[in-house]
Amino acid sequence: MRRRLLHRIPVRVRHYWKLLAVCAAFLVACAVVFDTVRVAPLVTSTSDNDGDQIVEDIAGTTDLFDETKAHTITLSFKDADYQRLLDEFWDEGEKEFLEADITIDGTRIDSVGIRLKGNSTLAGLTRNGQSRPNGFGGARVGAQPGGQGGQMPQRNGGANGNGNGGPPAGGFPGGGGGFPGGGGFPGGGGARPGGGFGMASLKAEEPETLPWLIRFDEFADGRRYQGHREIAVRVAGMGGGSTVLNEAVSLNVLAKAGQTAQRYAYTSFTVNNRPTTARLIVEHPDEDFAESLGESGVLYKSLATGSFTDQGDDPIDYADDFKQITKKGSQDLQPVIDLIKWVHSASDADFDKHLADHVDVASFARYVSAQNLLLNSDDMAGPGRNYYLWYDLKTKKFSVVGWDYNLSFSGSATTGPHDTTSMGGGRFPGGGNGGDFQPPAGMQLPDGMQPPAGMGGGMGGRGGFGGNKLKERFLASKAFTSTYDDAYRALYKKIYAGADALNILDGITTVLGTVQGNNAEKTKSDAETLRTLIVQRTEHLAGDSVIAGG
Repeated sequence: MRRRLLHRIPVRVRHYWKLLAVCAAFLVACAVVFDTVRVAPLVTSTSDNDGDQIVEDIAGTTDLFDETKAHTITLSFKDADYQRLLDEFWDEGEKEFLEADITIDGTRIDSVGIRLKGNSTLAGLTRNGQSRPNGFGGARVGAQPGGQGGQMPQRNGGANGNGNGGPPAGGFPGGGGGFPGGGGFPGGGGARPGGGFGMASLKAEEPETLPWLIRFDEFADGRRYQGHREIAVRVAGMGGGSTVLNEAVSLNVLAKAGQTAQRYAYTSFTVNNRPTTARLIVEHPDEDFAESLGESGVLYKSLATGSFTDQGDDPIDYADDFKQITKKGSQDLQPVIDLIKWVHSASDADFDKHLADHVDVASFARYVSAQNLLLNSDDMAGPGRNYYLWYDLKTKKFSVVGWDYNLSFSGSATTGPHDTTSMGGGRFPGGGNGGDFQPPAGMQLPDGMQPPAGMGGGMGGRGGFGGNKLKERFLASKAFTSTYDDAYRALYKKIYAGADALNILDGITTVLGTVQGNNAEKTKSDAETLRTLIVQRTEHLAGDSVIAGG
């Protein structure tokens, strides 16, 4: 019997059983020894150099981000590739690149990479009339009766008690997967069935309307276009209506006020011979953008799935929170981890005394005050966590870089310098930091409805609606009130007092009117809405004690 069983074992296994036994024992030993050992990313050098080499920089015919001119972009790709991209996004939630040919202002570039861009932005995306089964918008597995699902990405510690940190299971009453009743933002960007926060529905059958990231070196290493590796094609239907005028105005006024901002332009946009639309394109904060921030530093992107919370010492535990953009291999995430741990552990006295050792306080004051002035409801404390961190390797200090202003000018014109503008986090009316949730202007809660627990200033946490401990502690500290007020007053004078914002709006509207595919009626309507808000905000802040007191 024993010999018969032995012969059932393959000959090669019988011949090499000793070697196999040794290998198995080694694997078991590794599992035992290394089971509790933290595996950290390997930094191979302490230099501050980037390894990416540019081998081709296409000059083009016109400065892509000359905002005073109308531009043209055409894209062409195989429909079969596009359907595979949609399949991957629908089934796995992955945003893969597909190969496309692009022509920019008459210059043709073959084999660029394009992919869908955004998180909550894509909440309203439908395909053949159906929402993505496991996405933000539309009915799906786990959705409760009475709504569109409305779940945010599942993370631990959600504020709504259902474990995923998003709106209540089933969304708010009235559907839409976002705020109740389709409560909108100025400019016609209200939440609609199948949509998310303040956004319109998007159709996969209309690729000319979708948000895209265009990468020039995805299929050709080292290629750039006018020094840019990536550009973003922004989506309409958010706080700026169909024209995204609010984002263009925000980027323009910030740049003219001497603040860090991405460049932008308006362009006609044609995909596979479909109808031409007018789209806003924005410089993407990539390796090349980082060069404008300083001589030597590291750029980190805050992810929408993340939070600004202490999760220990292991960098792997922060993989869903921050993405390192530059100097990979020579630098790592440790400075960000150290900052987070210090912000959460420092006493109030220590925070006041040593914040300047970790953060460029003057720069941070300008960033925070700018978000309030521009009524940006989705800044570093918003649900989208829309910001980057720049770590200066010489000063060892952080600065915050703003990004994604399509929900700027989406609050009340009477919001004061010390009132909250974010959907999560920040300072609330009366100096509070929680409890008094104020929905953006135009957003109405149903009669008798109370915001879910945790939807006040404490909306932070993994997968919640937002919140950022650094911003909250900075605004709550009296030690930095004068610094913030000084920055606020100076930026008010540059943005509003001299009618700069109004003049910039007029200039942008004029350029947009020359772009092929522009809808003149919608542009006029969006411009009038934004003009009214800017005038009201200018007049209201002129009488505020922070402005008048200067």
